[in-house]
Amino acid sequence: MASTTTCTVTSSDSQPTEFNLPDFFSDCRYPMRLNPRYDQVSRASEQWLCSEAHLVEPEATKCTTTLCPGYFASVCFPDASAFHLEVCADFLGWSFKMDDWLEIERSDVNDAWGVRDCCMSAYRDPVNFQTERYSAKMCKSYFGRFKETAGPGCTKRFIDGMDLWFIAAAKEVENRAKGHINDVESYIELRRDLSGCKACFAFTEFACQIDLPDEVVSHPVVIALEEAANDFISWSNDIFSYNLEQSHNSTHNLVAVFMVKEGLDLQGAVDYCGRLCNISLQRFEENRANLPSWGEEVDKDVAKYVEGLQNWITGTLQWSFECARYFGKNAHIIKQNRIVKLLPKRPL
Repeated sequence: MASTTTCTVTSSDSQPTEFNLPDFFSDCRYPMRLNPRYDQVSRASEQWLCSEAHLVEPEATKCTTTLCPGYFASVCFPDASAFHLEVCADFLGWSFKMDDWLEIERSDVNDAWGVRDCCMSAYRDPVNFQTERYSAKMCKSYFGRFKETAGPGCTKRFIDGMDLWFIAAAKEVENRAKGHINDVESYIELRRDLSGCKACFAFTEFACQIDLPDEVVSHPVVIALEEAANDFISWSNDIFSYNLEQSHNSTHNLVAVFMVKEGLDLQGAVDYCGRLCNISLQRFEENRANLPSWGEEVDKDVAKYVEGLQNWITGTLQWSFECARYFGKNAHIIKQNRIVKLLPKRPL
């Protein structure tokens, strides 16, 4: 796991000042497609997010330009109808606000479990469950629309995936409060739930208007495809978000875990994460080639789903450099030169 390049360091304390991103756009050559309903849905979703989350200026503008949920949905669900795309965008906008709320703004594990209980109640009964908590009211809004067309299997997979996400998020809040850093294996297992991909992949079924049968979603090859896509999305995101997270003194990041637990320097940890991302792409293609047949009609739905997983892989890459969440106003420059200047750490 040796470093392939060397960090730029200061002369005074030998701390890194920058690192180089892996060349993801050369390694991942899947085509990127943008939903033609992007402009219309983006405006509507941004209005929904600001209204439902009670955001006021300047936070409202900062939030929408940083998150770009409409763009993210449009590259992950390029064929979705306007109705389905807007529900997807609203879910993504909510999920980013929840991610920030739980990972950055809160340190009380009881708060995290309380959010989980409230939101899960909203999923289980979006019509009759009543709450004053904004996060759960937003769940009722987008999930009520989700249920209008989602099949029973897809709906269950979404709810189960979200429960795993909330549990993982609460564990991370507890780890942060205790100063605990997972080892590599336990971090990877936790990250697969904390990425939210398991719920997001149910949204792929929703957007494609399919409901995969149990014998498909329980098949080892399909599970392996989902895991490979999840790993690429999670680990590339850990590289993209490392700078922001290290500035908040967060160690819940695969780059940081490799540095602490494996003794790698910053660039060595980034490079190793990048190699793991490449391996996950290889796993994805190997398993796609080994998909069995369930009959002509089911195979058509499976093909749509697997293409949807591929869209998530390329969509997260594109979105990471279109929004300002990770790289600020220099995102397009960093996309080209792949040099990330480290932010100063916030006081503890």
